[in-house]
Amino acid sequence: MCLLITLLAAVVSAVVWYVNAPDNKLRLGTLSLMYWGASLMWTVDGFFCIAEGEPFLDLSLNDALLGMLIVICGLVVWLLMLLYNDPKKVLRAFKFKS
Repeated sequence: MCLLITLLAAVVSAVVWYVNAPDNKLRLGTLSLMYWGASLMWTVDGFFCIAEGEPFLDLSLNDALLGMLIVICGLVVWLLMLLYNDPKKVLRAFKFKS
């Protein structure tokens, strides 16, 4: 389930990045690459599960919760990067205004 959830997040973030491609102030490509990397990681994990005689996909609730946690952690890291870089200079203007 982790693989399916991260693949969905990767596809959605890639489509949103592609639609907003000329204006890359929000660094959507970075978010997309994080999710594609997680999807690649879960794909490799699936192949190792097959090698050990287990099913490729684990459809349990715990695996779904882990997938959601991965997506949330990716969003948190992306938001922290946005706050640090401040692409629209909102925080910098607020800091000098006080």
